Amino acid sequence: TALTLTAFLCLGLGQGLRNQLQTGTLRKPSIWANPGPITTMGSSVTIWCRGSRQADAYRLYKEQDSQYWDTWPPRNSADRASFFTESVDIHHAGQFQCAYHSSSGWSELSDPLLLVVTGAYSKPSLSAHPSHLVVSGGNVSLSCSSQNITDTFHLLKEREAYPSQQRKSEFSVGRHQATFPVGPVSTSHGGIYRCYGSLRNYPYVWSQPSDSVDLTVTGAYSKPFLSAHPSPLVVSGGSVSLSCSSQDRMDTFYLLKEGRADPPQHRKSQFSAGRHQAIFPMGPVSTYDGGTYRCYGSVRSSSHLWSHPSDPLDLRVTGTYEKPSLSAHPGPSVTSGDSVTLQCRSDQFFDTFHLFKEGLIAPPQQLSWQNNTGPFQTNFTMSPVTSAHGGTYRCYSSHRISPYLFSQPSDPLELVVSASHPE
Repeated sequence: TALTLTAFLCLGLGQGLRNQLQTGTLRKPSIWANPGPITTMGSSVTIWCRGSRQADAYRLYKEQDSQYWDTWPPRNSADRASFFTESVDIHHAGQFQCAYHSSSGWSELSDPLLLVVTGAYSKPSLSAHPSHLVVSGGNVSLSCSSQNITDTFHLLKEREAYPSQQRKSEFSVGRHQATFPVGPVSTSHGGIYRCYGSLRNYPYVWSQPSDSVDLTVTGAYSKPFLSAHPSPLVVSGGSVSLSCSSQDRMDTFYLLKEGRADPPQHRKSQFSAGRHQAIFPMGPVSTYDGGTYRCYGSVRSSSHLWSHPSDPLDLRVTGTYEKPSLSAHPGPSVTSGDSVTLQCRSDQFFDTFHLFKEGLIAPPQQLSWQNNTGPFQTNFTMSPVTSAHGGTYRCYSSHRISPYLFSQPSDPLELVVSASHPE
């Protein structure tokens, strides 16, 4: 498809007329493309040339092409003219320059405009390593790869001026790929990235864009607080709510589960009781939901800048296995200053046991089964006992390979601590 002009097309004389252009007599023109220098096959594009209000003609040249395009400026004596293409194809890709004519003759050529046409080949894949979440001052690598023959990969950040970063392709493990190191990361690196591939003989003809990678920089604000209600222990099939809150103003909170690749959950912040917070309801809970969670906050004006992560919260799903038994030795009634051992035991094989005290927010005590030949049990010893040890206890069993899946709770055990008798 040829460029559509408001005037006429001249062929075969491009190089000869270039030699007639003046240098230094007239102001150098500027050139740009609208909506941008990277355009998709089949879309429209307008190339603009800005010269002078005294210009009576504008001319557009394409590198390594024997043709040029002439047009007259609009009648309102504007200092620019446009060259419109209704449907771009790969033949429009390349380097363009423009010039303008006035009573003083022809101006010099503008700086080159590199017009890239995308969509000629299938899209590559883009990934971030070790993660798309990177702490300010840290390092991350963006890897672009394709099964198709590709000589060069190009990395673009959304809303950032062209030209792009580019790397030569290397062939490894059945794929053509290139790695773009980023770091030390600053707040300016946060944003949406895509990559493209091209061939050596057609540097301005690119593939379809990869799926986007949202590179998010953490550590911009103080960490929020993450809590589970009613408890971080939730029975399979039950419900739990994770609350992320901060005293600092946050517009959005994000909830991430460690080891999960899918996008984070996000909720708009609400202000309540002097804190900005968001609630993430979960339920009915399944074994898939067990794991370590963290949350982050961000402000509306900088969605790719997040806070420090909250402290981790371990969500444990109970009811997966039969309950163990809990007993006290020498007994559930103990005098302050003495010792007592709470024994958690199971008839089935388990390598880890957990002891919880009702009403205690602190993490549970956890011990591993040590005797590889004896019964499946472990002992939690308290010595010397104080009044603070009194209360209701339960224990759970689990496997080391599935640390967030617990058994049903043992029957409760009430530990009674009495004052020591004076001698």
